[in-house]
Amino acid sequence: MSDLSREQRLNVVFVKLADTLVDDYDTVELLQYLVESCAELLDTDAGGLMLADSSGQLQAIASTGEAAELVEIMQLNAGMGPCVECFTTGEAVSVPDIDTVQAKWPDFAQAAAAGGFHSVYATPLRLRGKTVGAMNLFSIQVGKLNDRDIATARALTDIATIGIMQERLVRESSAVTEQLQHALDSRVLIEQAKGVLSEAHSIPLEEAFTWLRDHARRNQTSLRTLAESIATRTLDPATISARPATKKRP
Repeated sequence: MSDLSREQRLNVVFVKLADTLVDDYDTVELLQYLVESCAELLDTDAGGLMLADSSGQLQAIASTGEAAELVEIMQLNAGMGPCVECFTTGEAVSVPDIDTVQAKWPDFAQAAAAGGFHSVYATPLRLRGKTVGAMNLFSIQVGKLNDRDIATARALTDIATIGIMQERLVRESSAVTEQLQHALDSRVLIEQAKGVLSEAHSIPLEEAFTWLRDHARRNQTSLRTLAESIATRTLDPATISARPATKKRP
């Protein structure tokens, strides 16, 4: 691939990754595209990517083939390797010759050798001090990844990371919004139930709330559930009364 065609291809990849910032997308599809594009564009032969789940545990998400996927799984099972270290430290890990890490990461080195890989470069998916994953780029040749490819890999993972973080933020914001709306809806039902009780028993609204709260506690039901039953008239407000007086001790 000539420099011109490489740059053209890079532009396409950057544009597609940037689309995740404005459009709906599938995270797995995005990361699969990222790994495949890096393996194609850079001086590497294969790639794999791990992403942290909601509990912070790494999971193998994407790879260019079975050989790379096996190396990723071996790292996860052993709890060590360049991708795991990259995620843990938030820093890139370069291994120009995998034979030199036999003692440090035996399972990884064995799996990499079985896949025909002799060098690896791991780069984190990191934004504002938070690391959400790491990508391994493998080569069948011994040697360091060149500076131009390192810069490209970092730029591409940065864009993908922004997309992932934005999606998680939107999802979390949506959950918070739903919780807030649920709370607001509950308050409306409670106010309605107070009004029904106040009218039915000719008591002040404040006292009606006390009756409502105490009845819910005595019957081990939620305030919202009780309020909804009263507000929708599925429960006769006449069955709600003041809390029974506590008997005096002899």
